[in-house]
Amino acid sequence: MSIADAAITAWDTKRYWNFWRPITAIRDGEKDGNFKTAGDPSWAPLIVTPNYPDYTSGANNASGAATTTFANFFGTDKMDFTILSTISGLTVNPRAYARFSDAADDIVDARVYEGIHFRFADVVARRQGTHVANWAFAHFLRPLH
Repeated sequence: MSIADAAITAWDTKRYWNFWRPITAIRDGEKDGNFKTAGDPSWAPLIVTPNYPDYTSGANNASGAATTTFANFFGTDKMDFTILSTISGLTVNPRAYARFSDAADDIVDARVYEGIHFRFADVVARRQGTHVANWAFAHFLRPLH
C-alpha cells in the first residue's frame, strides 16, 4: 500500500516539475544558459535512460516506502537480511545488509551511478517515500485489538 502511494507521489512530482535527466544535461551542457558549462555529446549512462522526467526517482520513492514500512513493522531499522540480484557480473551478490536504511542508501547511489538520476532527485524521492510510509503506517497499518 505504501509503495503504491509512493509511486503516485513520484509520478505527480515528475509531471509537475518535468525536470531533465543527466543524459540531456551532460550532452547539452552548453545549452543550459551558463557559459561555464560545456556539453559532452558522447556521454552515455550505464543503463538506458527511461523516457520520463528525472525528478523525483520512482525507484527511490518505492524503496523509501518499503524500507520504512519494514522498519515500522518490525519496530527497528536494524535487521540482518540479504538481497540476491538476477543481474550477472555483480561484484557482490547476494548483498548483505544490517539495516533497512542501508539498502535504501544503496538504491540512491545505484540510480546515480547508473547515470539516470541526479542525486537530489533520489534523495528527495527517498524522503517522499519515507513520509508516505510513515503516514500509511500511522493511519492504516495499525494493530488489531
